[in-house]
Amino acid sequence: MIIVVCLNPALDVTHHVDAVDWGGVNRPRAVRARPGGKGLNVARTLHALGVDVLVLGLAGGVTGAGVEAALRGLSVPAAFTAVAGETRRTFSVVDDTRVTAFHEAGPEVGADDFAGFRRGYEQALEGATAVVLSGSLPPGLEAGTYATLIETATAAGVPAVLDTHGEALRRGAAAGAAIVKPNLAELAALAEPPLAPAADLATAAAAAGQLRGAQAVVITLGPDGLLAATGDGCWRARAPAAMTGNATGAGDAVAAALAHGLVLGRPWDERLRHAAALGAATAAAPVAGEFRRQDYLGALSAVTVEEVR
Repeated sequence: MIIVVCLNPALDVTHHVDAVDWGGVNRPRAVRARPGGKGLNVARTLHALGVDVLVLGLAGGVTGAGVEAALRGLSVPAAFTAVAGETRRTFSVVDDTRVTAFHEAGPEVGADDFAGFRRGYEQALEGATAVVLSGSLPPGLEAGTYATLIETATAAGVPAVLDTHGEALRRGAAAGAAIVKPNLAELAALAEPPLAPAADLATAAAAAGQLRGAQAVVITLGPDGLLAATGDGCWRARAPAAMTGNATGAGDAVAAALAHGLVLGRPWDERLRHAAALGAATAAAPVAGEFRRQDYLGALSAVTVEEVR
């Protein structure tokens, strides 16, 4: 079983329009609402792959109850610790050329709330093969929160995959995560000296080495694929030509595939092949955090993986 930790879940609302009129009234041709936030996208992807998964997180208010009910409707097992505040919402506006997102911060989380979560987390680790810790931390939790949870998992013999940003990413890597998965912008924000937006692969790989403590760093490069700095070498994976759709959740699909490959013991080249293909298939889907199996299988046969020296 893979545990997915989602401390700041959301209800994802996606509006599809032909073109946005930012100064006027917009009437979406379609509106979709799904349980979201990075961790829930990971969990839904793993569930779609047939993986035994359990979501652990924090939820509150009417929105939190809606997220829990939606997960039950999708048959995704979840155990949320109740908080007093209202679970956040995220809004995405999708037109023919771009996706614009609005993300609320989330509810304030107190020490008692988190202590209750930790008790359930420690119990669940007894039957886990891996844990994925994904997304932003809600207000009230310190930047070292993920590091603490990674240390707890490591002590229980459970490898951790971390997908977050900022100081939480740096500290989580230092705590010994098996894999950390920043995007290029998140890596650039932590690099010293600062990393240029158009950094070449060698420079990006060198910057990945600054996330000390992590066993492997996988950088998502958007339509340019993935770059992985691992103990077995440095690898580049590239998906076929970019697919049009909604790229929201594509990085979460990559995190799901990396955790799945870790549990299955796939070698790094195959792990990255599946991760790049699943990310591309998710970017091609109209709804955040979903993919069509035919897109996944088609991309899988077209992904190229090469060692970077």
